[in-house]
Amino acid sequence: YSNSDNIAVGLALEAITGEPYAAVLRAKVLRSFGLHSTLLPHGLLLPTPFLHGSGDQPPEDISQSIAFGGWAWASGGLVSTPLDLNRFIRHYVRIRRGPFGPGHSEPAGPGKNKAGLGIFRYDTGCGAVFGHTGSINGYTQFIAANGNGRRSVTFSISSQATPGLLPLLRRAQTKAVCLAMH
Repeated sequence: YSNSDNIAVGLALEAITGEPYAAVLRAKVLRSFGLHSTLLPHGLLLPTPFLHGSGDQPPEDISQSIAFGGWAWASGGLVSTPLDLNRFIRHYVRIRRGPFGPGHSEPAGPGKNKAGLGIFRYDTGCGAVFGHTGSINGYTQFIAANGNGRRSVTFSISSQATPGLLPLLRRAQTKAVCLAMH
């Protein structure tokens, strides 16, 4: 898994379909998964309203410092709501899992991480969940669902995960998984 892999997939989709990536994304994923509050923004600025992301030194709003509709594009350029993220991961887990091997998401998610194709397995003390983490300036995300997609968790913070924050973040994510699964 790498960001450049996602860009290559976006370019391949455009070449194969003859359509812009955003149009293919809307038709094949967003509509079919019922994601009505998820979009790939046009231009460089986030559409309002949005969760404001903060920088570290000193804490400041850096939400508009990322070109979500620009360089992030097919590798993290989507903007969504917690409800849509839960819808997505529940649906995705039901249709796509395994095989899993050595590896971890970046930043590492809760429990023991195993890497799959576009999805990770997180073995926690409360059971296994399947999902993904992500981190970009001002934001860190974790989404996961149990194996049948009936229970899910969306975990967002408005700060990028740092090495000092990661152990606390992983403990909080594990607690969120345990609450969501039981």
